[in-house]
Amino acid sequence: MRKLFFIISLILCIALLQAQNIDPTILKKVWRATWISVPAESPTEYGVYRFRKNISLAEKPTSYIVHISADNRYKLYINGQLVSLGPARGDLYHWNFETVDIAPYLNAGKNTIASIVWNEGKLKAVAQISSNTAFILEGNTPKEYGINTNSSWKCTIDKAYSPIEQHVYGYYAAGPGELVDMNLSNQDWLNTDFNDATWEKPNIIGVGSPKGIFNLSLTPWMLVPSSIPQMELTTQRLIKTRMAKGIIVPASFPSTKTTLTIPANSNVTLLLDQTFLTNAYPTLIYSKGKNATISLKYAEGLYDNKSEKGNRNEIDGKTLIGRCDSIVCNGLENQNYTTLFWRTYRYLQLSIHTKDEPLVVNDIYGTFTGYPFKNSTSFVSDNLLLDNILKIGWRTARLCAAETYMDCPFYEQLQYIGDTRIQAMITYYNSGDDCLARNAIDYLDYSRLAEGVTQSRYPGSGNNIIPPFSLLWIGMVSDYYHYRPDSNFVKSKLTDVRQVLSFYSNYQQNDGSLKNVPYWNFTDWAEGNPRSWKMGIPPISSNGNSSILDFQLLWAYQLAAELEQHLGVKELAGDYLQRANLLKQTIIKKYWDSTKNMFADTEDKTFYSQHANVLAILTKTVTGNDAAALYQRIIEDKDIVKASIYFKYYLNQAMVKVGFGNDYLNQLGIWQENINLGMTTWGEDSNVAGCRSDCHAWGASPNIEFFRTVLGIDSDAPGFARVKIEPHLGDLKKISGYMPHPKGKIEVSYSCNKEQKWKIIIKLPEGIVGKFVWKGKEFLVKSGENQFNL
Repeated sequence: MRKLFFIISLILCIALLQAQNIDPTILKKVWRATWISVPAESPTEYGVYRFRKNISLAEKPTSYIVHISADNRYKLYINGQLVSLGPARGDLYHWNFETVDIAPYLNAGKNTIASIVWNEGKLKAVAQISSNTAFILEGNTPKEYGINTNSSWKCTIDKAYSPIEQHVYGYYAAGPGELVDMNLSNQDWLNTDFNDATWEKPNIIGVGSPKGIFNLSLTPWMLVPSSIPQMELTTQRLIKTRMAKGIIVPASFPSTKTTLTIPANSNVTLLLDQTFLTNAYPTLIYSKGKNATISLKYAEGLYDNKSEKGNRNEIDGKTLIGRCDSIVCNGLENQNYTTLFWRTYRYLQLSIHTKDEPLVVNDIYGTFTGYPFKNSTSFVSDNLLLDNILKIGWRTARLCAAETYMDCPFYEQLQYIGDTRIQAMITYYNSGDDCLARNAIDYLDYSRLAEGVTQSRYPGSGNNIIPPFSLLWIGMVSDYYHYRPDSNFVKSKLTDVRQVLSFYSNYQQNDGSLKNVPYWNFTDWAEGNPRSWKMGIPPISSNGNSSILDFQLLWAYQLAAELEQHLGVKELAGDYLQRANLLKQTIIKKYWDSTKNMFADTEDKTFYSQHANVLAILTKTVTGNDAAALYQRIIEDKDIVKASIYFKYYLNQAMVKVGFGNDYLNQLGIWQENINLGMTTWGEDSNVAGCRSDCHAWGASPNIEFFRTVLGIDSDAPGFARVKIEPHLGDLKKISGYMPHPKGKIEVSYSCNKEQKWKIIIKLPEGIVGKFVWKGKEFLVKSGENQFNL
């Protein structure tokens, strides 16, 4: 089965390449180009390297396609212009290469192809998998073969760079900073007339090899075409100077290009405020200042004397503790420094120490980067708070999406399944571009151990296994099945869904209940009793049992049964339903507390949480009026453990399921608290003042629910083939909006007049029909415009 799907994937990749006028044989045989590196340099230690080659063309080409990759990272320049960055993060068995048509950057006559390649060694980001330093570039067809990496290239190490190990509050996994001594570097190397006579011929490692193709050189990188586009790069000015020590700064700096002269023998500190969090490549252009030192330090917010950020808008009495880079100046004119990789910041602090020569800061700005999502929604209401929540949520989602989805851009940049499931749904509801979602489902699938469980985060080095996240990965596949019209992709994952459930079957008892599940059983950074939840793990009894783990397995069985019934093996669907029914009865028998009328977290009925009872509702372990009453109890009970901003995604689904959807707009307190503390993205947990990360897209679920719950737009059949419109407007009297659908967009409008009569307009794409539900009554809706006066 897996061999069949590998063949299908290969066929699809070839079809994509053909559509882009790319030679499909690029995936069918070893490449002519070779992986190259700089001789005599350690292949696994930190290093920054430069590669270049001159080619001569009789005329400017109309097309000149090349394929590029490197380990760890590269930037490719054609005649001094940046044309590609990568490779998109992957693993050695799926090592991405980018494909670029460089014809627009080429000229008749002499041209320079150049690349900077770097390896961050032992300090590299945890998300960065690596074998050893290497670079490869392959021409697409014979007319481009002259550009292939081989012994005709020249190379050198850039000795200006050395790493800076980072020290920030909390777990950090995003890689080192850069110390760059510009006295040891030469920026002219990109120029066509640069003399590279002293550069070396590269070391030849072996030929490039696409995945599935055998080659005698046994190079470790199995090359695959990147399934995602290149990242967005957009100039972004810093907005204001919040603090200046040692100098008076013009009001125009840094929001517009303004020259700033730092006197000789001075110490100057500038705190610059973007006014919102961003991911960007900072660029500093400066002149003179021989041997001056410049430190750039980046932070989401400043810390008070309690080591908390508090209100992010406030800086008085606070200290910036964050990631940093440093430069030693060489005294030349118009030096240009841009970090190799992007940085995350709201605040950027410049600390400048000059020697005997003044330093001129010619300009400083950022270049925003991220996955090139476009927001394809509209949401118009008479409540400005809702508009602000959507805006902040979209920014959060964008900052947590680059070559993969990320839990947070500042601290980790890791694609965790718990975060990613919500991020993919935000994508379906706000953009409709599902490339990154498929890429996520694929790579998280690739991470599975032989025993069947996935890594909790991937791509990434080291082992971090959260078994409940493997069950949420099944949820991701199910979400894709319901919202994207791509059943073949879902089919390709059924074998892997089975393996995850097989892992869990090893820990099920005769009654179906789980016992002593290994690894880190994180579920939520829950609010409440610290004795009951440690490191996000729900209570587990002395017998090794947990209702919350059992409920999550039950839900996964139910979702997997649906997938097997429609796309897989019907007999297996029946088996999963039998297992689910057994487990459901065991859960009721073992964990239901008839005194408190709710499910306990363990069979000794010591601890209680919203989590267990939310899952009871979502798995239909309780239904109807009983479910509604259970929901009310877990909302009103002040003693039980509460869901964090993350798990509120599931809490709010339960709320809608039991008929309280009109209360959703009254449940936005945690998001209002974020706003009150000056947050411009959503924090990691519900301790807003003291949370580690200011940017976790698992908190951006309102960007789903404002459309799914409030406007009421939801899928009512696999692939979004049918639509269900059931709004939950609360106290709103006028609201409208639209969202993307695989076949166009879905648009709704609700307005109530003084006589409390509603005018409702629903517009569906051509070929899409469904139903409209209003106060329990159903109406058919057809393609095109539908109007109701109720």
